[in-house]
Amino acid sequence: MALVVSALAGGGLTACGGGGDGSSSLGTPKPESAAASGSARIAWGPCPAPAEGIKRNPQLTCGDLRVPLDYRNPGGATISVEVSRLATAKSGKQRGVLVLNPGGPALGGIDMPDTMAPTLPKSVLDRYDLIGFDPRGVEHSTPQSCGLKDPGVPSLFPYPASDGSITGNVALAEADAKKCADTAGEDLKYYNTANTARDIDRIRQALGEKKISYWGQSYGTYLGAVYRTLFQGHTDRMILEGNVDPDKVWYDEVADTWGKGMADRFPDAARVAAAQNDTLGLGSTVSEVTDSYLALADRLDRKPAAVPGASLSLDGPLLRNITYGMLLHNETLAPLTQFWKAAADLADGGVTDADKAVLTQVFADTPGSPGVPADNQATMFLALTCGDAEWPHDLDGYATRTAADRKAWPLTAGMPANVWTCAYWKKPVEAPVKVTDGGPRNTLILQNRRDNATPWESGVALHHVLDRSSAFVGVDNGGHYVYNAGSTCADKAAVEFLDAGRLPQKDVYCTDVTQK
Repeated sequence: MALVVSALAGGGLTACGGGGDGSSSLGTPKPESAAASGSARIAWGPCPAPAEGIKRNPQLTCGDLRVPLDYRNPGGATISVEVSRLATAKSGKQRGVLVLNPGGPALGGIDMPDTMAPTLPKSVLDRYDLIGFDPRGVEHSTPQSCGLKDPGVPSLFPYPASDGSITGNVALAEADAKKCADTAGEDLKYYNTANTARDIDRIRQALGEKKISYWGQSYGTYLGAVYRTLFQGHTDRMILEGNVDPDKVWYDEVADTWGKGMADRFPDAARVAAAQNDTLGLGSTVSEVTDSYLALADRLDRKPAAVPGASLSLDGPLLRNITYGMLLHNETLAPLTQFWKAAADLADGGVTDADKAVLTQVFADTPGSPGVPADNQATMFLALTCGDAEWPHDLDGYATRTAADRKAWPLTAGMPANVWTCAYWKKPVEAPVKVTDGGPRNTLILQNRRDNATPWESGVALHHVLDRSSAFVGVDNGGHYVYNAGSTCADKAAVEFLDAGRLPQKDVYCTDVTQK
């Protein structure tokens, strides 16, 4: 599952066919234009206030853009989309703009130009202004809220009870779906990936660009693939990093890949723990560490442990969610193993001062952006994953698949195949866009071999769907991020593509990773 959570633990659609404004209709999908969308421009000025403690580049400017709530009714209600720009391109060298999306689903993106710029060489910055945006419904773009009691995205992950029962998950899924329907209302159905892609094309027009280049990470790969399908004529160069299989959104992407991704990635952290067995005491081999972790998760499932200095208890689902989030980056593998030791000591009833320091860091509050509802990412996570494509509704089927999944992938304990809130969601307003391979060869797919969020197979599947329109660069690395993560081979491929439009003629597998 292409998930990057900005909450405790973390920290993978569109329409068939279409008309001139990117709206959908039944039939064969085909590229769309947006000629009838008007000529709005963005008035650049200061950006919205960031979260407390966040420093922002003063050169980053922002502005809002009005877009249709429902593209099938372009003259109806409108919403606001917040856009940012870091004007890095040099006169005489500029090719265009590079639109960025960090994924999520439902992560804000107005600060992404500022975070990406330091990683890009001057040759790229000279050729592109960097453009970020908060997707519709997210952060400062008409933020949505279901008023969820537990506002974090991880609270939506349906881990079964310690005995494997899904009764509690069924009740919570139904309650959360009803809460969203009652609180956010009917308009939430329009906050989907298809309309977000159409918003990107409105951004393109507001910038006065004939074409845009795009770099999407995680869920942003699916958003980019949808944009490319709907607006091939307006797509210049596209990089997709940490990839969603567009044919599996969203239930199959979750149920089929989450357990496999964790099984691929977990040994990287287990090896780090095994190398420190003298101090961590979790085992001297990958197998021993894995067994220790599974036993700890089971203990915490049955008896959660109160966290010193925090108003919460550490249970099995929380342990698994934190593990998932810290596996996304290689830099957090060592801290993750220290967290496992602290969690084990906590479960045993006694923690050291070092354990307390680790737990304090892991459970530190993350301030939200001013004016943004606390459950905004969770709300929009549901709006996208439930509103892009219909999920199964058969509860007996969920119970059967969950039991099988618990046996096949013990690290995820049956959660991915379990009943999610989406089982009780109203039918999506439109069918998913069928991502296709049409258009020029203008897409670079970057994929790590051991990615716990979007496994290797998802990247390969996207490459298969895009076929001759894409080039594939795989990397012998773990974690969710490929660029600037230790492979000169992969970084060079990305830079050469943005600089000169050169793509590898054959699939590339990079083995030159050096850990930072």
